Amino acid sequence: MHALITGAAGMIGRKLTERLVGQGALAGRGVTALTLADIVEPPPPSGFSGRLARHAADLAAPGAAAACVAMRPDVIFHLAAIVSGEAETDFDKGYHGNLDGTRALFEAIRAVGDGYCPRLVFTSSMAVYGAPYPDIIGDDFALTPLTSYGTQKVIGEVLLADYSRRGLLDGIGLRLPNICIRPGRPNKAASGFFSNIMREPLAGQEAILPVGEEVRSWHASPRAAIAFLLHAASIDLAPMGWRRSLMMPGLSATVAEQIAALRRVAGEKAVALIRREPDPLITRMVTGWPQRFDTRRAHALGFQAEASFDDILRAHVEDELGGR
Repeated sequence: MHALITGAAGMIGRKLTERLVGQGALAGRGVTALTLADIVEPPPPSGFSGRLARHAADLAAPGAAAACVAMRPDVIFHLAAIVSGEAETDFDKGYHGNLDGTRALFEAIRAVGDGYCPRLVFTSSMAVYGAPYPDIIGDDFALTPLTSYGTQKVIGEVLLADYSRRGLLDGIGLRLPNICIRPGRPNKAASGFFSNIMREPLAGQEAILPVGEEVRSWHASPRAAIAFLLHAASIDLAPMGWRRSLMMPGLSATVAEQIAALRRVAGEKAVALIRREPDPLITRMVTGWPQRFDTRRAHALGFQAEASFDDILRAHVEDELGGR
């Protein structure tokens, strides 16, 4: 089994690589080769004895995507993306990375020919939906994104379905919840504060809260996100028909409920490290995002996530803080 991961230098990409190396198999087959690609060269995974290729490349650049698929990977995890806040503030960069890069990858797969049809797992986003919303959003709700990032992800989903229908790849699009708590340093995602206000206080550092405590979002942990990706790479997609993208399970929580969970897990001292500093742009973006989903379609296919924000906090403590 040969797996290609685009965006492999990012948080999810690194964790996915580690999990693949650690479990040594995917879809019942041993992982014997990895191709890791990102705008910067991804780090080599420790303990991997198979064939390894690493690419520092812009997928939209001529020949870059073709180099990544030249060895005909069996499974492709397309994680590479310009994150939401950056795609909104830099229109050209967002479309270059999220649309041109995705189309270049799909076209590179098509150009291989000779019956090549890899499983491709595409990371989409709940930003594909736009207000006004019903109380609970189902997969059939109209895709009317209110950000450039969401628009770029919608286009990627439509391309994924069409290339799958044409037999050029076997694709599934995962509309990811807000992934929280993200380890590492803050990035330019508009949703980053959901992680920051948990991660930094747990490490004894101050965090900025740019929105009101009433703001609600749909969350899942990095641990759950990796499980989504691996499950999507191995399941039978026939029950999906040509509706190849779906919302992933998660839990709906307000910022106030997040803070209450932090208080239960880490105490008042941690909560006191959250500093309120309103940001109108971030507030406008995240309050236009959906808050609750009906994910019975994903559950029927075997996808699962956490049941409470306390579970998300504990996953972070276990996975990133050594259980302390």
